[in-house]
Amino acid sequence: MRDDNCIFCKILNGDIPSRVVFEDADFQVIMDAEPATKGHCLILPKDHYANVFEMPDEVAAKVLPTAKKVAAHLKKTLHCDGINLVQNNGEAAGQTVHHFHMHVIPRYEGGNAKDVTWSHSEFSAEELDKIRDQIRM
Repeated sequence: MRDDNCIFCKILNGDIPSRVVFEDADFQVIMDAEPATKGHCLILPKDHYANVFEMPDEVAAKVLPTAKKVAAHLKKTLHCDGINLVQNNGEAAGQTVHHFHMHVIPRYEGGNAKDVTWSHSEFSAEELDKIRDQIRM
């Protein structure tokens, strides 16, 4: 199922050109049109899910093995020194296209990895205990 108003669905339909680097039954991996680094790719499920919460478990279970395969290939072919796997859910988390996607971003020594860092919050031990108790599963 695809969403006619989704840019990634339009790419998957072939309505918008992209640079496909890998494809299987569940995913298409394309080069990011506005890459953070050389080789920056996006893993797109072929069906439309706005975020990880809408994705069926059986599809979600295939994302990380796909990311591992793509990352290993980028490391081998581009000789990058590291890889970021980034996946945002919701605007507050930085998601700008509401079709689940995972970024596979090669990183190079001397490059700027600050694009995916965050400032650290400070909590007291008591606050951390309360948060843990609140979120414990």
